[in-house]
Amino acid sequence: MVLALLVSGAVVVLVLLGLFVFGLRRRLIQRSGGTFDCSLRWDVPEQETDPSGKGWIYGVARYNGDRVEWFRVFSYAPRPRRLLERSAIEVLQRRTPQGEEELALLSDSLVLACRHGGTRLELAMSEDALTGFLAWLEAAPPGQRVNVA
Repeated sequence: MVLALLVSGAVVVLVLLGLFVFGLRRRLIQRSGGTFDCSLRWDVPEQETDPSGKGWIYGVARYNGDRVEWFRVFSYAPRPRRLLERSAIEVLQRRTPQGEEELALLSDSLVLACRHGGTRLELAMSEDALTGFLAWLEAAPPGQRVNVA
């Protein structure tokens, strides 16, 4: 009986500790400011006619100079999962979520199809975050190419 209580207590403490670390990590990411909720779908096929909800990963993006650092929300990793260089981002299309995407994304999200280097990707964010992202892209220093459709 005592052993069962000890094991149950240890499990509860570990779960609470894990949740605390998730929250602490997010606070540390947001500490420097310039963050926004942003879902990401990496390496999207070129000719996708019916977008599904598959492949979307919920995350937080942070502006850092000429880069956007993208972090997975459900991860303990202290480093960003993806780095998007401003000079390498080419905006292809802006659209609303379609079909099953509406269930996979936050309710007010808009989808921005981009190309980064040779990789096609999609970012889903709120309209306010999208406005800020596009303004950040267009505010590139003189001499850098900016590809905003």
